[in-house]
Amino acid sequence: MIAVVGHPDLTAPTLKMVEEELRWRLAEFARAGKAGLVRAGQGLPVAFGRAARAAGLALVTVLPTKNGVPDVLESSDRRAAGELLLLSEQVRLMEYDPADRGACVGADEDLMRSCARVLAVWDGSPSDGRDATAHLVAFARSSGVDVEVLWPDGASRRG
Repeated sequence: MIAVVGHPDLTAPTLKMVEEELRWRLAEFARAGKAGLVRAGQGLPVAFGRAARAAGLALVTVLPTKNGVPDVLESSDRRAAGELLLLSEQVRLMEYDPADRGACVGADEDLMRSCARVLAVWDGSPSDGRDATAHLVAFARSSGVDVEVLWPDGASRRG
């Protein structure tokens, strides 16, 4: 499996650039019969899902559960989750609270343990109270997961 992690505040033009770059990178994984894994949410997860579909890569979307029942996502993530479900060949349910940043980071760590590669859309900045990308890159590397960092020329984050 191939997972994606990255900054939650990528600009719309950056998301388009990243989606295009992911499309050609994911094509080689599709030819090898691999699958992509993404935790439901807006922004990068949707760009990854669209790129996976365009590349012919099977997509697995992870949804949060509470006591075994799908949990409600924040309103900003619901439409994105719906699109990801339409793009997915499989859905995986995982126990975590989507409103709890620590629980989301823990869910991402769990997902990365099942992956052979992580594609990180990361500008190299350290993690802070909102963005755990640097932490997740370090976690994947320390867990023996191959990490490929993507930061296209001209990419930017919202201020």
